[in-house]
Amino acid sequence: MTWEPERLDDQRHLSEADPAGMLPAVAASAAHVRTGYRTAVEAEVVGRLAGHGRPRAIVVAGVGGSAIAGDILAAVAGNGAPLPILPLRSYQLPGWVGAADLVIAVSGSGAAEETLSVATQAVRRGCTLLGVGAPGSPLEAIATQASATYVPVPVTGQSRANLWLLATPLIVAAAGLRLVQADAELFERVAKALEDMAHRCRPSSESFINPGKSLAMDLAESVPMIWGSSALASVAAYRLACQLNTNAKYPAVHGELPEVDHNQIVAFDGPLAERDIFADTAGRTLRLVVLRDVEEHPQVTRRREASVRLATDRDVPVTELTAEGVHPLERMATLIALGDYASTYLALGYAIDPTPVSAITELKARISQ
Repeated sequence: MTWEPERLDDQRHLSEADPAGMLPAVAASAAHVRTGYRTAVEAEVVGRLAGHGRPRAIVVAGVGGSAIAGDILAAVAGNGAPLPILPLRSYQLPGWVGAADLVIAVSGSGAAEETLSVATQAVRRGCTLLGVGAPGSPLEAIATQASATYVPVPVTGQSRANLWLLATPLIVAAAGLRLVQADAELFERVAKALEDMAHRCRPSSESFINPGKSLAMDLAESVPMIWGSSALASVAAYRLACQLNTNAKYPAVHGELPEVDHNQIVAFDGPLAERDIFADTAGRTLRLVVLRDVEEHPQVTRRREASVRLATDRDVPVTELTAEGVHPLERMATLIALGDYASTYLALGYAIDPTPVSAITELKARISQ
């Protein structure tokens, strides 16, 4: 697999190398926000959850491409949330979770065994349960049997390509519980921001003006270390790392400032930061990718600036990207969308089909035996 950047502007290649349509799926993000909002309203999420009162805590269960919906909810609610919001990627509910708590089970397929296990435990413990996933799925069956609320979102393809279908109902629910400020106008602004990003990153837009292709070219032939400068930017950093893994089959490291300044930054002095200018072929070396947010702690801003200077002093290439928008959900959406495009273009630049996840499929087959 060789990196050939000219592939990114070859429209025939972009179409033929993406038979399952990951690029069109990313471009559908705006429609997914609108559909997710409408489906949540039709499922009467706000009214049904309000009848249970405000919970003591919220646990969001999910794995893989569905799990980040819980990270998005926690980051949008932020430090001002009057209760803890815990994303959970596991088979087991924590021992303290009980009847006073809300468990949100998210699964694009509606069949992830970890999420089904947690949803079943939530019902047994008397928790309030909200399910979000495919219609007619095992997860919907659990919710229906427990007389719980379920949002049947029309997921197609891979769960990671349906992020906003899965995440939007969670924000609607949180707004109904007065944990976040979000209404129809906000979701429409988010959808329009995603439409704008889709236009800027469209396949017919050439690499030198296309932010998605430009980021892919930065990432190619490097080992990316992706840092977020706030809670929401760190969610986008994690999402980008996961998308690089699953779309481009590519390694990546992610983290959040200031924590990364206590460990990952030392890699600037390691073997992957070294460059041999006399080598016949360029080796894969470290690249720092900083996802910036307008709402940074002042000390984090100082650390970010100093960290970038430190990388530059050691000839570690740096890419800085800044979130766009006013509301936290808007800002997160712009960073996530750009990363989704970049990871897909990186795959196509290597002539890798971004949709299949053969290693995951094989693993599931092995553990089911």
